[in-house]
Amino acid sequence: MDVPLWFALLCVGVLGVKLIRPPWWLIGVLLLGGFLLADSVFAPAVEGFVK
Repeated sequence: MDVPLWFALLCVGVLGVKLIRPPWWLIGVLLLGGFLLADSVFAPAVEGFVK
């Protein structure tokens, strides 16, 4: 079964918010921080760490 990555991340995100119930500002900070980090000079270092 092939599931698109965006759909899998969406499902994990929705379940995480429902089960853990973090504050909305924390979700916003994590999303904005991830978006900004992906387009920064630190992206290759993070990619090497993740792999």
